[in-house]
Amino acid sequence: MSRVCEADSWPAPAKINRFLHVTGRRPDGYHELQTVFQFLDHGDCLRFEPLPDGTIERVGGLPGVAQADDLVVRAAHALQQHTGHRAGVRIILDKRLPAGGGLGGGSSDAATTLVALNHQWRLGLDADDLAGIGLALGADVPVFVRGRAAWAEGVGERLTPLDELDTPWFLVLDPAVSVSTAEIFSDPQLTRNSPPLKIPAFLSGAGANDLQSVVVRRYPEVANALNWLSKYQSARMTGSGACVFAAFADERSARAVLQQLPAPWTGFVARGCNRSPLMERLARAG
Repeated sequence: MSRVCEADSWPAPAKINRFLHVTGRRPDGYHELQTVFQFLDHGDCLRFEPLPDGTIERVGGLPGVAQADDLVVRAAHALQQHTGHRAGVRIILDKRLPAGGGLGGGSSDAATTLVALNHQWRLGLDADDLAGIGLALGADVPVFVRGRAAWAEGVGERLTPLDELDTPWFLVLDPAVSVSTAEIFSDPQLTRNSPPLKIPAFLSGAGANDLQSVVVRRYPEVANALNWLSKYQSARMTGSGACVFAAFADERSARAVLQQLPAPWTGFVARGCNRSPLMERLARAG
Protein backbone atom coordinates (compact mmCIF):
# COMPACT_ATOMS: atom_id res chain seq x y z
CA MET A 1 0.00 0.00 0.00
CA SER A 2 3.01 2.31 0.37
CA ARG A 3 3.07 2.42 -3.44
CA VAL A 4 -0.51 3.70 -3.43
CA CYS A 5 -1.18 5.90 -0.38
CA GLU A 6 0.57 9.07 0.70
CA ALA A 7 2.61 8.88 3.90
CA ASP A 8 -0.03 10.80 5.89
CA SER A 9 -2.87 8.57 4.67
CA TRP A 10 -4.22 5.35 6.11
CA PRO A 11 -4.72 2.36 3.78
CA ALA A 12 -7.99 0.49 3.40
CA PRO A 13 -6.80 -2.59 1.53
CA ALA A 14 -8.86 -4.80 -0.74
CA LYS A 15 -9.53 -8.40 0.19
CA ILE A 16 -10.17 -11.44 -1.92
CA ASN A 17 -12.01 -14.60 -0.95
CA ARG A 18 -9.73 -17.47 -1.87
CA PHE A 19 -12.82 -19.68 -1.66
CA LEU A 20 -16.38 -19.21 -0.38
CA HIS A 21 -18.82 -21.96 0.60
CA VAL A 22 -22.39 -21.50 1.81
CA THR A 23 -22.94 -24.29 4.33
CA GLY A 24 -26.41 -23.41 5.64
CA ARG A 25 -29.00 -20.80 6.41
CA ARG A 26 -29.85 -19.60 9.90
CA PRO A 27 -33.38 -18.99 11.24
CA ASP A 28 -32.72 -15.22 11.10
CA GLY A 29 -32.13 -15.46 7.34
CA TYR A 30 -28.38 -14.99 7.42
CA HIS A 31 -26.20 -17.58 5.72
CA GLU A 32 -23.55 -19.76 7.33
CA LEU A 33 -20.31 -19.42 5.40
CA GLN A 34 -16.81 -20.76 5.17
CA THR A 35 -14.23 -18.61 3.43
CA VAL A 36 -10.62 -17.50 3.44
CA PHE A 37 -9.89 -13.78 3.49
CA GLN A 38 -6.58 -12.54 2.16
CA PHE A 39 -5.55 -8.89 1.83
CA LEU A 40 -4.02 -7.18 -1.18
CA ASP A 41 -1.47 -4.37 -1.23
CA HIS A 42 -3.95 -2.20 -3.12
CA GLY A 43 -7.01 -0.31 -1.97
CA ASP A 44 -8.56 2.95 -0.86
CA CYS A 45 -6.73 5.68 1.06
CA LEU A 46 -8.10 7.79 3.91
CA ARG A 47 -6.93 10.91 5.74
CA PHE A 48 -8.36 12.21 9.00
CA GLU A 49 -8.38 15.90 9.95
CA PRO A 50 -9.65 17.13 13.33
CA LEU A 51 -12.90 19.11 13.52
CA PRO A 52 -14.47 20.81 16.55
CA ASP A 53 -17.73 20.06 18.33
CA GLY A 54 -17.96 16.38 17.47
CA THR A 55 -18.72 17.02 13.80
CA ILE A 56 -18.22 14.06 11.43
CA GLU A 57 -17.70 15.05 7.80
CA ARG A 58 -16.74 13.04 4.73
CA VAL A 59 -15.00 14.41 1.66
CA GLY A 60 -14.76 12.27 -1.48
CA GLY A 61 -16.02 8.71 -1.64
CA LEU A 62 -18.42 7.17 -4.12
CA PRO A 63 -20.73 9.48 -6.06
CA GLY A 64 -24.34 9.23 -4.98
CA VAL A 65 -23.63 7.85 -1.50
CA ALA A 66 -25.08 10.19 1.13
CA GLN A 67 -22.78 11.09 4.01
CA ALA A 68 -25.15 9.59 6.56
CA ASP A 69 -25.10 6.27 4.69
CA ASP A 70 -21.34 6.09 4.18
CA LEU A 71 -19.72 3.40 6.31
CA VAL A 72 -16.82 5.69 7.26
CA VAL A 73 -19.24 8.23 8.74
CA ARG A 74 -21.21 5.51 10.48
CA ALA A 75 -17.99 4.01 11.87
CA ALA A 76 -16.85 7.36 13.29
CA HIS A 77 -20.25 7.95 14.90
CA ALA A 78 -20.24 4.41 16.33
CA LEU A 79 -16.84 5.05 17.89
CA GLN A 80 -18.07 8.30 19.42
CA GLN A 81 -21.16 6.62 20.82
CA HIS A 82 -19.22 3.66 22.21
CA THR A 83 -16.65 5.80 24.01
CA GLY A 84 -18.42 9.13 24.61
CA HIS A 85 -15.54 10.87 22.86
CA ARG A 86 -16.43 14.42 21.78
CA ALA A 87 -13.85 15.14 19.07
CA GLY A 88 -14.89 15.54 15.46
CA VAL A 89 -13.17 14.60 12.23
CA ARG A 90 -13.13 15.28 8.51
CA ILE A 91 -12.60 12.00 6.65
CA ILE A 92 -11.04 12.45 3.22
CA LEU A 93 -11.72 9.28 1.26
CA ASP A 94 -9.78 8.54 -1.91
CA LYS A 95 -11.95 5.77 -3.37
CA ARG A 96 -10.08 3.38 -5.65
CA LEU A 97 -11.97 0.12 -5.20
CA PRO A 98 -15.18 -0.43 -7.20
CA ALA A 99 -18.54 -0.69 -5.50
CA GLY A 100 -20.21 -4.09 -5.75
CA GLY A 101 -16.93 -5.71 -6.69
CA GLY A 102 -16.53 -8.23 -3.89
CA LEU A 103 -13.28 -6.61 -2.73
CA GLY A 104 -14.66 -5.39 0.61
CA GLY A 105 -14.03 -1.71 -0.05
CA GLY A 106 -16.76 -0.29 2.17
CA SER A 107 -15.98 -2.67 5.03
CA SER A 108 -12.27 -1.94 4.72
CA ASP A 109 -12.92 1.82 4.79
CA ALA A 110 -14.99 1.38 7.96
CA ALA A 111 -12.29 -0.71 9.63
CA THR A 112 -9.58 1.79 8.75
CA THR A 113 -11.72 4.56 10.21
CA LEU A 114 -12.12 2.63 13.48
CA VAL A 115 -8.42 1.76 13.74
CA ALA A 116 -7.11 5.20 12.75
CA LEU A 117 -9.47 7.19 14.96
CA ASN A 118 -8.87 4.87 17.91
CA HIS A 119 -5.20 5.79 17.51
CA GLN A 120 -5.63 9.50 16.79
CA TRP A 121 -8.23 10.03 19.51
CA ARG A 122 -6.13 7.96 21.98
CA LEU A 123 -9.14 5.87 22.98
CA GLY A 124 -7.17 2.78 23.96
CA LEU A 125 -9.64 0.24 22.58
CA ASP A 126 -8.22 -3.16 21.68
CA ALA A 127 -8.87 -5.22 18.55
CA ASP A 128 -11.74 -7.11 20.22
CA ASP A 129 -13.49 -3.84 21.08
CA LEU A 130 -13.04 -2.46 17.57
CA ALA A 131 -14.12 -5.72 15.92
CA GLY A 132 -17.28 -5.73 18.04
CA ILE A 133 -18.14 -2.20 16.93
CA GLY A 134 -17.30 -3.12 13.36
CA LEU A 135 -19.49 -6.22 13.27
CA ALA A 136 -22.56 -4.02 13.73
CA LEU A 137 -21.50 -2.18 10.55
CA GLY A 138 -20.90 -5.26 8.42
CA ALA A 139 -19.87 -8.90 8.68
CA ASP A 140 -16.55 -8.31 6.88
CA VAL A 141 -15.41 -5.38 9.04
CA PRO A 142 -13.85 -7.50 11.85
CA VAL A 143 -11.33 -9.24 9.57
CA PHE A 144 -10.11 -5.86 8.34
CA VAL A 145 -9.87 -4.58 11.93
CA ARG A 146 -7.82 -7.60 13.03
CA GLY A 147 -5.59 -7.37 9.98
CA ARG A 148 -4.58 -11.01 9.50
CA ALA A 149 -5.44 -13.36 6.65
CA ALA A 150 -8.01 -15.69 8.10
CA TRP A 151 -10.20 -18.73 7.81
CA ALA A 152 -13.71 -17.42 8.51
CA GLU A 153 -16.94 -19.14 9.54
CA GLY A 154 -20.39 -18.11 10.78
CA VAL A 155 -21.43 -15.02 8.81
CA GLY A 156 -17.71 -14.36 8.39
CA GLU A 157 -17.02 -13.15 11.92
CA ARG A 158 -15.45 -16.28 13.47
CA LEU A 159 -11.84 -15.94 12.44
CA THR A 160 -8.83 -18.26 12.60
CA PRO A 161 -5.56 -16.66 11.43
CA LEU A 162 -3.94 -18.29 8.38
CA ASP A 163 -0.40 -17.00 8.50
CA GLU A 164 0.87 -19.89 6.34
CA LEU A 165 -1.23 -18.90 3.32
CA ASP A 166 0.77 -18.47 0.12
CA THR A 167 1.16 -14.88 -1.15
CA PRO A 168 1.19 -14.89 -4.95
CA TRP A 169 0.70 -11.94 -7.26
CA PHE A 170 -2.93 -11.49 -8.26
CA LEU A 171 -4.44 -9.96 -11.34
CA VAL A 172 -7.84 -8.60 -10.34
CA LEU A 173 -10.26 -7.80 -13.16
CA ASP A 174 -13.28 -5.50 -12.82
CA PRO A 175 -15.86 -6.30 -15.52
CA ALA A 176 -17.54 -2.89 -15.11
CA VAL A 177 -20.73 -4.12 -13.47
CA SER A 178 -21.96 -3.80 -9.87
CA VAL A 179 -23.40 -6.94 -8.28
CA SER A 180 -26.04 -6.80 -5.54
CA THR A 181 -24.98 -9.08 -2.69
CA ALA A 182 -28.54 -9.28 -1.34
CA GLU A 183 -29.82 -10.32 -4.76
CA ILE A 184 -27.30 -13.14 -5.03
CA PHE A 185 -27.90 -14.51 -1.53
CA SER A 186 -31.66 -14.49 -2.07
CA ASP A 187 -31.49 -16.37 -5.38
CA PRO A 188 -33.46 -19.67 -5.05
CA GLN A 189 -30.82 -21.51 -7.09
CA LEU A 190 -28.00 -20.68 -4.66
CA THR A 191 -26.44 -23.81 -3.17
CA ARG A 192 -26.80 -23.57 0.60
CA ASN A 193 -25.63 -27.00 1.76
CA SER A 194 -21.97 -27.30 0.84
CA PRO A 195 -20.27 -29.79 3.17
CA PRO A 196 -17.94 -28.13 5.67
CA LEU A 197 -14.33 -27.93 4.53
CA LYS A 198 -11.27 -28.39 6.74
CA ILE A 199 -8.28 -26.06 6.59
CA PRO A 200 -5.82 -28.77 5.41
CA ALA A 201 -8.15 -29.65 2.53
CA PHE A 202 -8.27 -26.01 1.45
CA LEU A 203 -4.50 -25.69 1.66
CA SER A 204 -4.27 -28.76 -0.58
CA GLY A 205 -6.40 -27.08 -3.24
CA ALA A 206 -10.03 -27.78 -2.32
CA GLY A 207 -12.73 -25.13 -2.35
CA ALA A 208 -14.74 -23.05 -4.81
CA ASN A 209 -17.03 -20.02 -4.76
CA ASP A 210 -20.64 -21.17 -4.36
CA LEU A 211 -21.93 -17.74 -5.40
CA GLN A 212 -20.13 -17.75 -8.73
CA SER A 213 -22.62 -19.87 -10.69
CA VAL A 214 -25.50 -17.62 -9.60
CA VAL A 215 -23.62 -14.44 -10.51
CA VAL A 216 -22.51 -15.61 -13.96
CA ARG A 217 -26.10 -16.60 -14.78
CA ARG A 218 -27.40 -13.17 -13.82
CA TYR A 219 -24.44 -11.10 -15.03
CA PRO A 220 -22.97 -12.18 -18.37
CA GLU A 221 -20.23 -9.55 -17.97
CA VAL A 222 -18.80 -11.59 -15.07
CA ALA A 223 -19.01 -14.80 -17.09
CA ASN A 224 -17.13 -13.15 -19.94
CA ALA A 225 -14.43 -11.85 -17.60
CA LEU A 226 -13.95 -15.29 -16.04
CA ASN A 227 -13.70 -16.92 -19.45
CA TRP A 228 -11.14 -14.38 -20.66
CA LEU A 229 -8.94 -14.57 -17.56
CA SER A 230 -9.13 -18.38 -17.50
CA LYS A 231 -7.23 -18.45 -20.79
CA TYR A 232 -4.14 -17.41 -18.82
CA GLN A 233 -4.60 -18.87 -15.32
CA SER A 234 -7.31 -20.53 -13.26
CA ALA A 235 -9.74 -17.72 -12.43
CA ARG A 236 -12.31 -17.28 -9.68
CA MET A 237 -14.77 -14.65 -8.52
CA THR A 238 -14.19 -12.94 -5.18
CA GLY A 239 -17.05 -12.61 -2.69
CA SER A 240 -20.38 -12.04 -4.37
CA GLY A 241 -18.63 -10.44 -7.35
CA ALA A 242 -18.24 -8.77 -9.69
CA CYS A 243 -14.44 -8.80 -9.63
CA VAL A 244 -12.55 -11.93 -10.65
CA PHE A 245 -8.95 -12.84 -9.97
CA ALA A 246 -6.16 -15.20 -10.90
CA ALA A 247 -2.88 -15.97 -9.13
CA PHE A 248 0.52 -15.63 -10.80
CA ALA A 249 3.96 -16.67 -9.65
CA ASP A 250 5.49 -13.24 -10.27
CA GLU A 251 4.49 -9.64 -10.90
CA ARG A 252 5.82 -9.54 -14.45
CA SER A 253 3.59 -12.40 -15.58
CA ALA A 254 0.51 -10.78 -14.06
CA ARG A 255 1.26 -7.41 -15.63
CA ALA A 256 1.81 -8.98 -19.04
CA VAL A 257 -1.76 -10.28 -18.96
CA LEU A 258 -3.09 -6.97 -17.58
CA GLN A 259 -1.67 -5.18 -20.63
CA GLN A 260 -3.93 -7.28 -22.86
CA LEU A 261 -7.11 -6.44 -20.96
CA PRO A 262 -9.93 -5.48 -23.36
CA ALA A 263 -12.07 -2.37 -22.85
CA PRO A 264 -14.23 -1.50 -20.98
CA TRP A 265 -12.75 -3.74 -18.32
CA THR A 266 -10.20 -2.42 -15.87
CA GLY A 267 -7.90 -4.23 -13.50
CA PHE A 268 -4.88 -4.07 -11.26
CA VAL A 269 -2.01 -6.26 -10.09
CA ALA A 270 -1.36 -6.65 -6.36
CA ARG A 271 0.50 -8.94 -3.99
CA GLY A 272 -1.39 -11.09 -1.53
CA CYS A 273 -0.72 -10.13 2.10
CA ASN A 274 -1.22 -12.20 5.24
CA ARG A 275 -0.71 -9.09 7.37
CA SER A 276 -2.83 -6.15 6.37
CA PRO A 277 -1.15 -2.95 5.16
CA LEU A 278 -3.35 -1.22 7.74
CA MET A 279 -1.43 -2.97 10.51
CA GLU A 280 1.86 -1.85 8.96
CA ARG A 281 0.59 1.73 8.97
CA LEU A 282 -0.57 1.47 12.59
CA ALA A 283 2.85 0.14 13.62
CA ARG A 284 4.56 3.11 11.95
CA ALA A 285 2.19 5.48 13.76
CA GLY A 286 3.44 4.10 17.08
